[in-house]
Amino acid sequence: MYLKLVISVLGVLLLFSCKKENDIKTLRLAHGLDTKHPVHKAMVHLGERLEDKSQGKLKVEIYPSGQLGGERECLELLQIGSLDITKVSAAVLENFVSEYKIFSIPYIFRDKSHSHLVYDSEVGEKFLLKGEPFRLRGLSFYDAGSRSFYTKKKMINSPEDLKGLKIRVQKSNMAVSMVQQLGGSPTPISWGELYTALQQGVVDGAENNLPSFYSSKHYEVCKFYSFDEHTAVPDILLIGTESWGRLSEQEQKWLQEAANESAVFQRRVWEESEKISLNAIKESGVEVSYPDKKPFIIKTKKIKTMFSNNEEIMRLIKEIKAIQ
Repeated sequence: MYLKLVISVLGVLLLFSCKKENDIKTLRLAHGLDTKHPVHKAMVHLGERLEDKSQGKLKVEIYPSGQLGGERECLELLQIGSLDITKVSAAVLENFVSEYKIFSIPYIFRDKSHSHLVYDSEVGEKFLLKGEPFRLRGLSFYDAGSRSFYTKKKMINSPEDLKGLKIRVQKSNMAVSMVQQLGGSPTPISWGELYTALQQGVVDGAENNLPSFYSSKHYEVCKFYSFDEHTAVPDILLIGTESWGRLSEQEQKWLQEAANESAVFQRRVWEESEKISLNAIKESGVEVSYPDKKPFIIKTKKIKTMFSNNEEIMRLIKEIKAIQ
């Protein structure tokens, strides 16, 4: 219903996605983040690099802050060819491409450098192309940091502290299972509705990366942030296969190169944003803790057994673990 409304409102604007005027092609990119977010800045960089590489023949027009809908709506617009590019969390993409559930397995990565090695590896390339049967082609991974718990009334220093708490999660079966394993009560709520849900006590807390916690102003409501770093779920920059097919081989090469360069740029901006966000939330009165991760790792070990009968996913997990 929402998708139909978006299309009817935008009408010709979207139906002529990847528009061509005077030999200039414009790719329309939509996402749900605000313009101060590191991922948005990376997308601006993508547009600049693409315009430079193509000598102005290819441009990117960005619609931020959920102007064209949430992540799922934008994915659906890509699938029907009414939008060219979007960014989604791997946790949302798992509802379309089951292998992406791997990125929501707690502590799948040893550390941040390991996650970057995976994104840049042949395994990472395999993942980016797994959405093609669903008309979704991955261009690059964007670092979305590590996700940790934040709450209104108390610090989460152990899994026991989650008992009895309603924790907002993404609309992801993996995220739901993780919070259940840790003893909390998972409550899927859309990102745009979360601030109000926290204010009104619909949920007691949530889990996300530090820059998102800060940019969303959730620190105004939640005064406890615990760096348990249970998952490191990346963002995926995607183009619809219909839009990809409209580009010439040379244009595809320019776009892929620009996407790769934007991913490198995004990691630098993300790291800076994490430092700025940490200082800002501390100044606002948020208490921060760094709990022992071992109890969280032990409690969530069972999640891997969910895939014991899936040879493809078990093989991919093994390949990820082997990357040095």
